Amino acid sequence: MPAITVAMITLNEEAAVAKVIGDIQQAVSGLDAEILVVDSSRDRTPEIAAAMGARVLRQFPPQGYGRAMMRALTDAQGTVVITLDCDDTYPADRISEFAAAVLSGEADLVNASRLGTRPESMPFANYLANRFFALLAWIVLGVKTSDVHSGMRAYRRSMLQHVTFDAVGPALPVELLLKPALLGYRIAEAFIPYRERIGETTLRRWESTVWTLKRILRLLPLRFQSHCREETVGETG
Repeated sequence: MPAITVAMITLNEEAAVAKVIGDIQQAVSGLDAEILVVDSSRDRTPEIAAAMGARVLRQFPPQGYGRAMMRALTDAQGTVVITLDCDDTYPADRISEFAAAVLSGEADLVNASRLGTRPESMPFANYLANRFFALLAWIVLGVKTSDVHSGMRAYRRSMLQHVTFDAVGPALPVELLLKPALLGYRIAEAFIPYRERIGETTLRRWESTVWTLKRILRLLPLRFQSHCREETVGETG
């Protein structure tokens, strides 16, 4: 069993996949790591990834982002699972740093925030929306974060095995961050640079916005349950 799984989901990323896997291989050189790709492409993405040594799982026809990501998280074998997008927007050279934070026990989840400042590669409307979603998560759920939609995170695999997530619908990263936080897992956040993507975006802004709001509001009962548990512990202590 490897210490680290670097997991990506891919949909027609043949223009970027070789560079991204090469960057990952350089970042994990000397580490006990595997690269896992869950692929739903019609182009040469899976062939390129497999030729470069990645473990490729085909999910075709496509079943949507959420189901693809959950398969990646479920099939990962590492003690730590690092996710990032296969479009060259995230810095692979931070993988070992984030993995070390989880392996050392410092955190159960490391969220790589794109929003220390506004990235030049992010449209202003997207930046405002992401800042709004983070503020909403704080107001509604009491979870302080700057980026609920980051595609780069480090997860403790044992945590993923104990928390249930809803893979149906877009905006799964929102739940993958906020639900563990509400359940009391240790969340760390680090700022990263966010680059221009290689290839065309697959983001559906309106659908993603609706599902982001839906996922945040659906977690509201969990905030009250968590608050009640804290009060009970305080009373008995």
